[in-house]
Amino acid sequence: MVPDDKEPTPSRKDVTVLLQAWSKGDQAAAEKLMPLIYAELYRLARRSMRRENPQHTLETGALLNEAYLRFADWKNARWENRSHFYGVACQIMRRVLVDYARARTNQKRGGGARRVALEDAIVASPVKGADLIALDEALTRLSEQDPRKGRVVELRFFGGLSVEETAAVLEISPFTVIRDWNMAKSWLHREIQATDSHGRS
Repeated sequence: MVPDDKEPTPSRKDVTVLLQAWSKGDQAAAEKLMPLIYAELYRLARRSMRRENPQHTLETGALLNEAYLRFADWKNARWENRSHFYGVACQIMRRVLVDYARARTNQKRGGGARRVALEDAIVASPVKGADLIALDEALTRLSEQDPRKGRVVELRFFGGLSVEETAAVLEISPFTVIRDWNMAKSWLHREIQATDSHGRS
């Protein structure tokens, strides 16, 4: 069953309590949590796919199902709160999309990786046309230098979180999110251009 976007979202406190109980082995909490996790992953998958190329062959349902399966691998995680869940969910979305892009590239024997725009509804991106694999590699380098900026990009681009949601997950101000987002996009743009100009390894 496809979750209804209009259904009321559980409070942060409710989800946090269930996540923490699940971490302690409470199966009743797990049963209550699974539909909530599926609904949240569905929402993130839809947001993430809105940013993709219209010719993309991976559908929202396929992204959702793969993300949900990978999420099961985190069943033994020590969940702190709902923000921790969002962080993991966005990492999973990133891995699924990048793995898919790599598989597609390999099928084409190294030719023509799918290209996506790093943008959202508010801020136009300076890295328009950068391919997903190059973006992932550049984002990994950014995260090594500045973990918070890397997380902002991961949450906003791969998870589709708003400025306010990203601020809540990272426990920083919306102003800091906007500043980090803009600085990170400029850095990624330069990094991807430099990589392209020197040829990819």
